[in-house]
This record gives sequence, structure tokens and C-alpha cells, in this order.
Amino acid sequence: MTKKNYLLPELSVFFPAYNEEKNIKETVLKAIPILKEITPRWEIIVIDDGSKDKTGEVVKRLIKRFPRYDIKLITHTPNRGYGAALKSGFYNSRYQWITFTDSDGQFDFHDIRKLIAKQKETNADLVIGYYLGRKVPFYRIWGSRVWQLAVWLLFGLKVRDIDCGFKLIKKEVIDTIPRLQSERGPFISSEFLIYAKRAGFKIVEEGVSHFPRRRGQATGSSFKVVLSGLKDLVAFWFKLHFLQRKRTR
Repeated sequence: MTKKNYLLPELSVFFPAYNEEKNIKETVLKAIPILKEITPRWEIIVIDDGSKDKTGEVVKRLIKRFPRYDIKLITHTPNRGYGAALKSGFYNSRYQWITFTDSDGQFDFHDIRKLIAKQKETNADLVIGYYLGRKVPFYRIWGSRVWQLAVWLLFGLKVRDIDCGFKLIKKEVIDTIPRLQSERGPFISSEFLIYAKRAGFKIVEEGVSHFPRRRGQATGSSFKVVLSGLKDLVAFWFKLHFLQRKRTR
């Protein structure tokens, strides 16, 4: 029997999910055969962030269907926001490498191979995806550009796409940086990358495919979510600015 040439020794995968009962099963089932090819040790964690549909029930059925696979469900009650879902994924992942994608089926999990190849080529601590043609309304694309400009001006973080929901991360990064605080709004990715950069971790980028949402409805661009993200942005700037001034006294 020939030994498999695995790409990573171990990998934790998590999928944040909110009202994704129509997508989560397909997302998990597509990931399993790829994981079996690229690593001998893996886990899948689904974070059901207070869904009002049957997302959690679908995941529970998958766990019963595949008892030999390491599939877990974390449930938030009530809904806490995308940032909270990412934190639950980060802090409950147990393997040396961590990756996550959205659970809506708009990413191709095969692209994990591209992220791993980029990591091996560059010896990076984080490989963050950027969209190769983002399939969302134009106002979301322009909103993201304005957001990235603000983050660059305030924090000096310049990447092609801060909020792309496909990243490969060394667990050491999560264990080293301060515990993340953002919960409701979209600031979580910015907070994470700013901390990682300040801690000296190497960040590189790789393009990933993106497809139109076929089922369900996106919630990340609602006014409340955007407003929460802006509040987090300003609060974080004051926090870092205050700490920096305190240290220089």
C-alpha cells in the first residue's frame, strides 16, 4: 500500500452558519473527500449562530450519518453575529492549521489546495483569500473598498480583500494575539489581521473562486450590521491609540 502524500499534518475546518439549512449539508459533504486527501487528521466544526431555520438539525443528522468522522456542532442562542461565530470557530479548533469558509456554497473548497501551496511557497503564517470575481451586488463591492480604505488609513493594514471568507491560519497566530472582541459587525476580520500584523506574523494572499448564492439570503450587509462594524472600527482605533500613548509615556 502506497503512503499518501498529505499536504498538511492536521487541519481544523469550521463553517459559520446562520439560516443555512439549504446549504450546510452540501458544504460539509463537499469538504469531506477533499480533507481525506490533504490531511490524515481533520475536524469539521459548524457554528450555528442562532439560526431560525433547521440548520442545527441538518448538522445533527450529518453527525449521526458519519459517526466515524470528526464533525461537531456549536450552537449560539440567540444569534450573536458573524464575529462571534468566527471566534467560536477559532477558539474551539484544536489542530495546528485552521481554515474556514462561509457555509453558503459560494466558495469552492478545492481552493484550499491553492492556499496550502501558497503557504508552502512563502512559509507564511496566514494565507488570506481574495475574490477572483466576487459574485455579490455592486454596492457591497464598493462598500468593501471604502471599508478597506478606512482600515488602511487608520491602521496601516493594506491587503486586497480583508473580509474574504476563506483563510488558512496557523493556530499559533490564534494562540498568540489578544483575544478578539468583535461580535456583531464585520470588523472581526480587520481586528484579527491587524493584531496578526502587529504581532509580526507573515501574511500573504491567494485568489479564490467565488460563485453566486443559489439558496438562502445573505445578511452581512444590513444597516445594523454595518453600523456595528463602524462602531467597532472607531472603538478599536481608540483602544490601540490609547495603549500606544500609554506605552510611550
